[in-house]
Amino acid sequence: MTNDPLLQWRDEFPILSACNYLISNSLGAMPRGVYEGLRYYADTWAEQGVSAWGTGWFELPQTVGNKIAPLMGAAENTVLLHQNASIANSILFGALDFSDRRRDKVVVTELDFPSDVYALRSWLPDHMRIQMIRSRDGIHIDIDELLDAIDESTRLVSTSHVLFRSAFILPAQEITAKAHSVGAQVLFNGYHSVGVIPVAVGAWEIDYYIGGVLKWLCGGPGGVFMYVRPDLLPSLNPKVTGWFASASPFAFDVEKLDLREDAYRLMNGTPGIASLHAIQPGVDIIAQIGVAAIREKSMRQTSLIIELADAMGYQVVSPRDPAQRAGTVTVNPPHAYEVSNELLARAIKIDYRPQAGIRIAPHFYNSDDEIRAAVMAIGEILADGSWRRHEVV
Repeated sequence: MTNDPLLQWRDEFPILSACNYLISNSLGAMPRGVYEGLRYYADTWAEQGVSAWGTGWFELPQTVGNKIAPLMGAAENTVLLHQNASIANSILFGALDFSDRRRDKVVVTELDFPSDVYALRSWLPDHMRIQMIRSRDGIHIDIDELLDAIDESTRLVSTSHVLFRSAFILPAQEITAKAHSVGAQVLFNGYHSVGVIPVAVGAWEIDYYIGGVLKWLCGGPGGVFMYVRPDLLPSLNPKVTGWFASASPFAFDVEKLDLREDAYRLMNGTPGIASLHAIQPGVDIIAQIGVAAIREKSMRQTSLIIELADAMGYQVVSPRDPAQRAGTVTVNPPHAYEVSNELLARAIKIDYRPQAGIRIAPHFYNSDDEIRAAVMAIGEILADGSWRRHEVV
């Protein structure tokens, strides 16, 4: 649409001039402001050396967290940045108390991101069990079945706010309310939610929320945000820890660790300062635009993908109800894997997921014409047989 006001931001993303970039569900386009952010980091290091720790570096995980917090409805100083989700999950799982044998169950779904479940399994004591909610269609999770599984034996519900394969949105507020009604807690993976759909962790009384900046926040790799409901912090005793979690880090007391009472209680060692600078330009842009405007455009453009896929006769492996669908539409044409590789060869950036298909994920900087071009290219690739060059023999 030529009158799309969000297209004014295209010039901030260099890659958009070189390709059709429809893969923000995997890695958001890099804002050109990252160059300046990393230059500022390098200049600070070069000019201040070790003194940089006292002029902002030590507080940077929370400084960046405070930029992300409004985008997820979190209070100030409740969000910190970590390196990746496996580390953040391990910090949290290792800090939780699983000693109550009357609460021996954790509820997950089979459409959660595998890494989350890997970390969970590695930290659960032997007496704990996992109840996995299966999907009947590879797109949705039966919410009634999920809610019914949350009972008085449940310690934790650990699942995704938005499913990575299909972009199905789970009702986080409803799941949280059910968990709390039986004395359980909830952890949501927010990789596919924050920055593209409205999130309100505070208003929804969510216990724990972990997500990454590399997708819809255009923050690049190396940045994962962790939210912990503030009143729960004193109950957490992390096993993955370090000197940043100490109430007196520069006392260098090797005998005793007095944990901080704030969000830094779950910090560990020295953070990646360079990535914390690279994260900020994308987050700043999302904040300027506003998630509401991004969500409105996303709902329209993902509906356009479905309309075009239907016209071409391709299976759609995402929710058709826009209220249940986040920013991605998964399309499953014949020979989807081979087609996806030919799309990439034609500078149309998408990705493929087994048992799903080709994920197409426009963001606020994409035009409707780019969406039409990508779906039409699928038809051309199937028609001209160019997909065959990517067959695995």
